[in-house]
Amino acid sequence: MMNEQVTTVAPAPLTRRSLREDARAEEPASRGATRVGSGAHVRGLLGEILLWVAAVAGFVCIVLVILAFTAHITLILFRTGSMSPTIPAGSVAIVQQIPASEVHVGDVVTVDRPGQLPVTHRVRLIEDGPSAAARLLTLRGDANAQDDPAPYPVSTVRIVRFAIPGLAPVIVAFGNPFVLGGLTLGASALVVWAFWPKRARAAQTRNGARDEVDAA
Repeated sequence: MMNEQVTTVAPAPLTRRSLREDARAEEPASRGATRVGSGAHVRGLLGEILLWVAAVAGFVCIVLVILAFTAHITLILFRTGSMSPTIPAGSVAIVQQIPASEVHVGDVVTVDRPGQLPVTHRVRLIEDGPSAAARLLTLRGDANAQDDPAPYPVSTVRIVRFAIPGLAPVIVAFGNPFVLGGLTLGASALVVWAFWPKRARAAQTRNGARDEVDAA
């Protein structure tokens, strides 16, 4: 009976040089996968931020519409500086319609003028009108040296609750059809991107990572 001799070959010892070469060979693949993952994370974060901004803007618009119908609150734009420095030109004011009987001296109110634009000035004097609900208001702009030429007969006014300087140009820009069209297209694209099937986006990300790994 013949004795079989089994020869065992020991693996060659790993040297520092071989370890470095193996690490360099694996590095491009891992770096590519990390780059794809971080890029997808940044795009996802940016999309979330834009969605939140759009949601907040939409919520503000809805609130303003509700307040306009329920509390008679609207916006007015200051094109001149007659109320400077309290309310400079280019400001947007939040105004609320109230009965003239609730107006006090020192209030800043907006009154309508037949055939002319409304005027927003400070109340200097209040006199009784021809009826119990009517008042004669003498107004003056803070930047003016004299009262307005004649008292204004009113039964209701819009009192200024607060003003935001510098916002009027933004409101005017939103009324531009080109700006509105661009915002509509941008919002539509954002909504489509946000609600696009996540599986398709995930598959695209995995395919991109696989392609980079194969290329490396």
